[in-house]
Order: sequence, then C-alpha cells, then structure tokens
Amino acid sequence: MLFSKACEYAIRAALYISAKSIEGSRLGISEIAEEIDAPVAFTAKILQTLAREGIISSIKGPNGGFFIEPKAKPIRLITIVKAIDGEKVLSACVLGLKECSDEFPCPVHKELKPFKDRVKKIIEEKTIQDLSADLTSGSVFLKRKRTKR
Repeated sequence: MLFSKACEYAIRAALYISAKSIEGSRLGISEIAEEIDAPVAFTAKILQTLAREGIISSIKGPNGGFFIEPKAKPIRLITIVKAIDGEKVLSACVLGLKECSDEFPCPVHKELKPFKDRVKKIIEEKTIQDLSADLTSGSVFLKRKRTKR
C-alpha cells in the first residue's frame, strides 16, 4: 500500500541478511531471493542498491556474499525506505493527487493520516537488528510456510 514491491523486498532481504549475519553467514543472491519469495534478478538489483547505499555489505569470491556486520550501527527501516522509494513516499497522497495536505486534503486524507503517521513513527524507530532478533527466535516469518498435502 505505502511501499513499492522493491521496498518490501529490500526490507525483507535486509531482515534475512541481518538474522543470518548474526551466525556469521554470508549469503548469495539465490538464497536470499528464495527466502524472501522474490525473483532472483529483481533481488540482485535491490541488493546492489542496498550495498551501494552502505546498508548491507558484500564481498565477491568463493567465500563472499551479502552480510551486515554484527557490530554495525543500527539500521533504521526508514533508511531502506528512503534508499529504495525516496523521501516522499510517506507524504505522498494515497490517491496519487499531486496536491494533498491538511490544508488541501483528498477525500481519504483525514482518515488515513493517523495511520500514515503511525507507520512513519514505526519505520523511523524500528531497526533491522531489532526486527531480525524476532525472526531468529521464530516468532515472526518472512514467508508463508508451505504445507504438505
């Protein structure tokens, strides 16, 4: 709803990489794409952007891969959102109007503003490291578990 598909995948990828980096793992593109349910080529482009922005690290070669340094400073979700979707994604009108504000609201502005403000607060405060701890504990998931038939 608020974020592009690329941004959703970028957040998922960073969470997965962070969780695995705690174990000292460096991950390949195919594994990351599989674990976040994303196309490999699309994942590769997203990971390049995250690495270029200094959000994740990468090393080439046989023992290489993508990772986040365990002692890296906390990575706030907003950092990823800005890197992938840009600054204006949180202030943009959900109906796509160019002019939408408290002074010139669209038909759903007043109803959605509290929701958008709460989402903004969460992504400004929460870090990848905070959220990946829940992922490691198994209390949250990045993709639906496949059931056997």
